[in-house]
Amino acid sequence: MNKGYWVVAYRSISDQAKVKAYAELARAPIEAAGGRALVFNTRPTVEEAGVQQLTVVIEFPSVEAARQAYDSPAYAVSLEALGDGAERDFRIVEGLPQQG
Repeated sequence: MNKGYWVVAYRSISDQAKVKAYAELARAPIEAAGGRALVFNTRPTVEEAGVQQLTVVIEFPSVEAARQAYDSPAYAVSLEALGDGAERDFRIVEGLPQQG
């Protein structure tokens, strides 16, 4: 089973308080689905057509777990708290097969 990932780039943040509330509320449903933060980078080095923006990567045991976390009622509460506080590029992607 391949791991699943949330890859989130914050295009803009208009309300830091809403982003903070979202982060606090999102932690429990992410952890309940086996998720763990791999990347939280506010100033990434960008190349080519990259844009310097907050980038977050969360790893889950499977893409199904990543999807279930996103679709959970508890995560919906965190999205309500975020509201219009940020514009994000949010992707759920499947990792490559593990070697060995």
